[in-house]
Amino acid sequence: MTNIPSIRLSTLTAQIQQTLDGVFGNMSFWVIADISNYTYKVQSNYHYFELIEKDSGSSRVVARIAGRAWGNASLHIRNFEKTTGQQFKNDINVLVQVSVQYNPSFGLQLNLLDIDTSFTLGKFEQQRKETLERLVRENGDFIQRNGEQYFTRNKGLRFNRVLQRIAVLSSDTSAGFQDFKHTLEHNPFGYHFDVDDYFTLVQGEGNARQFLSRLIAVFESQKKYDALVIIRGGGAQSDFVMFDNYELNRAIAKFPIPIITGIGHQKNETIADLMAHTSTKTPTKAAELLIAHNRHFEEQLLNMQQTVLIRTFQMINLQKDRLGQLNQLTINTSKNLLHEHHRLLMNRSNMLISNPRVLMANKQKDLGNLVINMKTYSRMYFQNKQANIAHFESLVKMMSPKNILNKGFALLMRDGKITSDASAIEPGTELTVHLASAILKTTVKSKSTNDGNEFNL
Repeated sequence: MTNIPSIRLSTLTAQIQQTLDGVFGNMSFWVIADISNYTYKVQSNYHYFELIEKDSGSSRVVARIAGRAWGNASLHIRNFEKTTGQQFKNDINVLVQVSVQYNPSFGLQLNLLDIDTSFTLGKFEQQRKETLERLVRENGDFIQRNGEQYFTRNKGLRFNRVLQRIAVLSSDTSAGFQDFKHTLEHNPFGYHFDVDDYFTLVQGEGNARQFLSRLIAVFESQKKYDALVIIRGGGAQSDFVMFDNYELNRAIAKFPIPIITGIGHQKNETIADLMAHTSTKTPTKAAELLIAHNRHFEEQLLNMQQTVLIRTFQMINLQKDRLGQLNQLTINTSKNLLHEHHRLLMNRSNMLISNPRVLMANKQKDLGNLVINMKTYSRMYFQNKQANIAHFESLVKMMSPKNILNKGFALLMRDGKITSDASAIEPGTELTVHLASAILKTTVKSKSTNDGNEFNL
């Protein structure tokens, strides 16, 4: 046996645990790191993950340590997801409060105590700024910035004089959508709106792609909408992260139909508000905008009507005689036109009465010819098929085993199986020979090679 001094592994790990507990036992740390290798055990309500830090100049990992969360920490994670609208998952950058723990069985790990939602919300604001800069930088032909104002192709579109055919992107369960519909349907002027619903999820950054696909569906419908309205109810600031998505806002900026937003926020604008033609604070405000726009057009018409009436009365007073002449001329011209149209209607009526009879007679004749042809072709077809069947029956009879045996041929069987392989037959092999009228049992006495010249048939 060796004389090298040694201790048990458990003794060493216990000393490590005591040392770490002595240094870190009552301490906690706020750490900025990325989440990796995340799993969640629903039964135990445990979150398992790794906290990693990558080199800023590359994707190389410079630090890694295991982590877990349970109990109150799980509640903090749930609150984080609700507040930020961001799932706790791999590849997100977070600010978390942790404590250091060493367990002899499981090794060194960090216990999550809390997670800072404001850090993540600040990240969202940074991403929002970067997204705006990228939109302007990469899409200068239809997105420009002047000071704090953004000018897009969609903003440059002109509203139709009447906004009546409306496409709506919203959640089918959104209270904001119900407010929007109620405001339109109960407007005090009795305006009618044709609204097509394109339902989709309207919160969560991960649903931006689905929202974009519904936006594309509006475009691909080829319907001539007067406006597209994007609405949702209110919520936390993080609920609007989806409306800061780069691809979605790029599509909004160059969309060929004026877009009105009523996303339900009272303070901050989303990027979608900046890219769209017109932004309103709530779904109800979006509906009121449509109603006010149409009311403005109606008031213009009413003013125009009033002007026309006044000028008409003036012209009547000044040119009563002329109006009388025009009235008589209109009457005479109308009578002539009515007589002419009456004559044309009578001619067309006669044509409508006679033409169907001729068409019916021709179609009946064509149908009779078609029936005769079908009967003739059917009869010929079945005759040909019967001849083919008779021919194949004859071939089957000629090729039947019984007919072949009657011609002098025989079936050679070894061990109950038909054989034609001479290499498997040696002198002394018992064979069965089937003839047309008899079955012979025989034993091979000799075997020689056949070159095909011994038959003299």
